[in-house]
Amino acid sequence: MSKQIADLIVSGNAVFTGLTDEPQPASIAIVDNKIIAIGSMEEIMIYMGEETKVYSFEDQLIMPGFHDFHLHAMDGAVAMETATLFSARSESEALEIIREFAESRPDDPWVIGSVWDAGYWDTKQLPDRHSLDRVVSDRPALMFHAEGHYAWVNSKALEIAGIDRNTENPAFGIIGKDEIGEPDGLLYEKAMGAVIRHAYNFTKEKKRELFKNFLAYASSLGVTAVHDLFATESLAILTDYDLFKEFEDKGQLTARIHLWPALDGNLDRAKQLRETYQTDMLCVSGLKQFIDGVITARTAYLLEPYADQADTCGETSFPPETIKKWVVDADKEGFSIRFHAIGDGAIRLAFDAYEEAQKANGKRDSRHSIEHVEVIHPDDIHRFKELDVTASMQPDHFAMSERGVYTERIGAKREQHVFSIHSLQKAGARLAFGTDFPIDILNPLLQVYRALTRIDSSGVTVWHPEERITLTDALKAYTAGSAYGTFREHELGTLEVGKLADITVLERNLFEIPAEQIPDTKVQLTIVDGKVVFDHT
Repeated sequence: MSKQIADLIVSGNAVFTGLTDEPQPASIAIVDNKIIAIGSMEEIMIYMGEETKVYSFEDQLIMPGFHDFHLHAMDGAVAMETATLFSARSESEALEIIREFAESRPDDPWVIGSVWDAGYWDTKQLPDRHSLDRVVSDRPALMFHAEGHYAWVNSKALEIAGIDRNTENPAFGIIGKDEIGEPDGLLYEKAMGAVIRHAYNFTKEKKRELFKNFLAYASSLGVTAVHDLFATESLAILTDYDLFKEFEDKGQLTARIHLWPALDGNLDRAKQLRETYQTDMLCVSGLKQFIDGVITARTAYLLEPYADQADTCGETSFPPETIKKWVVDADKEGFSIRFHAIGDGAIRLAFDAYEEAQKANGKRDSRHSIEHVEVIHPDDIHRFKELDVTASMQPDHFAMSERGVYTERIGAKREQHVFSIHSLQKAGARLAFGTDFPIDILNPLLQVYRALTRIDSSGVTVWHPEERITLTDALKAYTAGSAYGTFREHELGTLEVGKLADITVLERNLFEIPAEQIPDTKVQLTIVDGKVVFDHT
């Protein structure tokens, strides 16, 4: 039997396979889409042929491809073309960014912006439609808050959406009103839907362009696999799995896409989608739903009232009994389930639902997960291991929140249990990291940096230093953790013989540089399914 000839050989002094805690010198031989050998350059030379493409690195870090466990692909693709407001430190600064953006794109039917946060503004006061009207009056304007759970719109957008003083709030949604009962331009949770429906009504050609840009961006950041989670009914207009399939059929899908449509009681549709999309590159992995909202808008569901508003604990997006029934039914059909749960009340409800499913259907390897896990009650930490639930986290989220505002909402006692990554890990929870793009930027190294340093929004102070984790554990959470979370640990997540060749090469060895240099480290090479999809060597 003749030796196989490698299509690609990647070698260097710093190969982090994910099987050990430190990088080692190694060479990797790839045939088609699989790793066929790993060893010294001398050992790998036997796979060399005339056509073999060889990439030789010195101390650059070679590692498994980043596997983003939580994002919104098309929503992110749209956000790549919007006004970015995160840097604004006052309402007037935000308005100036919006005005310049609107002037630079006079032909766009809508002016769209994202990631504003009044918690960072000098007054800390929420804006209203009138200030937005002053800078954009000729077109509708839609500005998503940094957490994506509420939006600031102008009068034109309200008019197009048919929202006036008589419009009733949708279930799990609020139309902000001023003191005389008129809409004030703030729409919370599902109330955003009426506006988004119009703003995001794109042609197929526009969606193709958006998705192509998203894939190129992902490759440039070393992201080889993503989980595209149901984002809300409001954003369902962007969902187009057929478009993803079209890219796959043409060989243009340069990242593995794991689809998580809505957990909503419609299991016939869910089963049909699972049968339709089931390849190595594009598959339905399970179902996702929201239990609550976010802390800053007081829509996250807490066990006890908010510290700065004693008449509310937030609320659940659906009645708890409905949530439990959906979980039991979907679990019985073999679906993995993921819940957005930020408040301690929401996290507990997610656990209770998963526990109920185990009692009703028997224990199985279900790989359910909880998304975000921001404010957890310490009594619930052990349940991740007990119920074998993945903690799906985005470490940079705690630095996106203005810490003072966040703490005011929940109070000092609960603040002790915010983003408890190390505590979860110590208690045996399986970690999987992602970005929640476009809520955060897609760069995985920013998440790794926050997990390592715990530096908060001030850029200086460390938020609960005892919750730091090691670089090794952060990288594993972003590779092997995500692969395990979707039953793909046998083929993804580490660099091993027989596994799929998804590999990222960084320009520097993260193990050898100061932590503050990690977020700015660039990608040199991205390989997905044995093909080079980004080459900056």
